[in-house]
Order: sequence, then C-alpha cells, then structure tokens
Amino acid sequence: MAATAKQTSQVRIWLSLFASLLLATSAAGSGLHWEQRSLILHPQGVEGVAIGHFKYKNDGSEAVHFRNIHPSCGCTIAQSQQQAVEPGQEGEITATFRTGDRVGLQVKTVTVETDDTSEPKTVLTLKVVLPELLEIKPTFVYWKTGETAGPKSIVVHPNKVRPVSFLTVTSSSPLFRVDTSRLANGDFAISVRPAKTVGTSFTALTIQGSSSPKRFYANARVLAGSGL
Repeated sequence: MAATAKQTSQVRIWLSLFASLLLATSAAGSGLHWEQRSLILHPQGVEGVAIGHFKYKNDGSEAVHFRNIHPSCGCTIAQSQQQAVEPGQEGEITATFRTGDRVGLQVKTVTVETDDTSEPKTVLTLKVVLPELLEIKPTFVYWKTGETAGPKSIVVHPNKVRPVSFLTVTSSSPLFRVDTSRLANGDFAISVRPAKTVGTSFTALTIQGSSSPKRFYANARVLAGSGL
C-alpha cells in the first residue's frame, strides 16, 4: 500500500512537470512577434513627416486583439491595419511623426496594448535623424576699432533635404550694411560691413530660409582695443 502511494505521488509530480512544460512552451510560441521594435529613419524630401512601419505576425494559436495604441506625444500618430490579428496573420503598426522645424535626433515611442497574456504591453521606438535646415559659418564676425570698414562674409549652407531658394536677412542696427548673394555651389554668402569703425557697435542678424519659418542668428561687432 505504501508502494502504491509512493508511485501515485511520483505520477502526480511528473504530470505536474509535464503540464508546466506544456504551458511554458505554449506561452513562448504565442502572441505577436515583432520584426523590429526600434526603427531609425533619415527622412528625405520636404513632406514634413517621417513614417515608420513596425511589422508583426501572430505566431500563436489564438487571435490577438489590440486594446490601445498610444504615442508618446501629440506630434506622432500611430495606427494598426486591423483590430484583431488571427493566428498566422501579419500586419503592421504605422507611426507617423510630424517633423516640423525639429532638428537632430528625435526619439518617439508608441505603446501597444493587447489581450495577449504573454506580453500585454509592447513599447515601439521610432528614432528620427533630422539635419539642421541651415548651417552658418561663422556665426560671429568682428572688426577692431580703427580697422578698415571692409566687408566680411558669413556663409550659409542649406541642407539637401529641404531646399532653400532664397534667404531673408535683417540687421538689428542701421550701422551695418548687409547684402546676400547665391554662390555657384548653392550656398549663400552674407556680406556684412560696418558704416564706420571709429567706435564700438553691434548688430544681430536674423536669417530665415524660404522653406521654413525657423530663424537663425549671427552677430557682427566692432570691438574696442586690440580685439577679443
């Protein structure tokens, strides 16, 4: 009788282990499989948006339903092709980021919530690299008092993503003359000349490209003494 009880206990242990193994195997192969959870985009053109496609496939045996798709900010819109993903079915989450006048690396996330018990919440990351609209060199020119009041140049290089057909340049001081010209390579040259250098003076230049309302700045100054 003792032997029978021992055998029964061992059978129960093996059955329990087998059931746990089946459950773990089922969980590991269920739900949505994402091709990529992080994308890096380098937008081209002048559309003002960057679009990421996060592709998925249901590798499980049950349908997966989307409960919520929530972008991290109002500048990003995310949506799915369907609300329910049947076993074996593929699809994608489309994330559209409005770039506006942003520059540099922009990181946005999309949180996806489903009824998949193995992974009810997934965070997708969209990285967008946006070049500066205008590159200005130098951003500061100066003359020493008593120096010849000749022109000095500031070169403005537009990026190729958002072409600039012309520049608008304004000076905060009437003591400086400012002229703009287009160079053969597509860059712009801003010529700055003080009316005189017998005393100190200063102007702030506001620079704006034709394809964007964003403003850039450079400075010109007549310095007293020996310079900087």
